[in-house]
Amino acid sequence: MRRHFAFSLTAVGLLILSACTFRATSNEITDTTQNTTISTSGRSWFTNDGLVRQGERINAFAALNFENLTTDMALGGGEYLTSLGTLMGVPDDQRASFFQLAQGQYTTLVHSGAATPANLLSGLDRTLAEHGIMTATAR
Repeated sequence: MRRHFAFSLTAVGLLILSACTFRATSNEITDTTQNTTISTSGRSWFTNDGLVRQGERINAFAALNFENLTTDMALGGGEYLTSLGTLMGVPDDQRASFFQLAQGQYTTLVHSGAATPANLLSGLDRTLAEHGIMTATAR
């Protein structure tokens, strides 16, 4: 009986410690990201509640997933490019065109020597507008 109680007490203690570690780790990531975005953009992506501001969702997504986005652009599709299209408000019936245009602009936007998330987004917005694809960011 004592062994069972000691084992249970140890298990509960480990669970409590792991929850504290997870919370601390997630706070460190959020704080670091918030400090980086404030220092690089002059403003925070986050509200006081810790949520990403409505107007910054696309910027945050592109910055945090830049490498995966550029890979999807090179491939002409993928989950990150699909998510970006959704955030940008690309209509579902123009999603295939969005993928083709993004793939076609890969070399220009990514290998231009000034490849940043902000430049990628503005280049995609410009390209989509030139081809008559209206997005939420262009409206």
